[in-house]
Amino acid sequence: MNLPRFPIVASAALALLCYTALSGTPRALAQSTTTQTVPDNSKQNKEHSQTADDQQNAKADRMTTANVRKAIIADKDLSTYAHNVKIITRNGEVTLKGPVKSEDEKQKVASYAAGVVSADKVTNALTVKQ
Repeated sequence: MNLPRFPIVASAALALLCYTALSGTPRALAQSTTTQTVPDNSKQNKEHSQTADDQQNAKADRMTTANVRKAIIADKDLSTYAHNVKIITRNGEVTLKGPVKSEDEKQKVASYAAGVVSADKVTNALTVKQ
């Protein structure tokens, strides 16, 4: 008797697929259960009256923000905190917010912003992380 071999091949393929899926499950679960670190300045962010959402979509303000960010990022000696400060530009006036590692970094970031717009248009609301 000549039976078609397709059901046997299909059953083997299904078994292999199930085994592969099940053998990968523990690794996938282990990766998905990693804990996330809560940003350490979340409480401070909630207390800010002006946020990045308040920035208007004016092209000049967006370009100013981008140029300040580029100047800050170009300094590889600054900490990750300094590289990630919030830059809010409204009507050509720049506000800097967020934590930095030192008073020196606070001054450097403000000077980079002052290099893009005049120093009298920069509000330095950065805080030194203790």
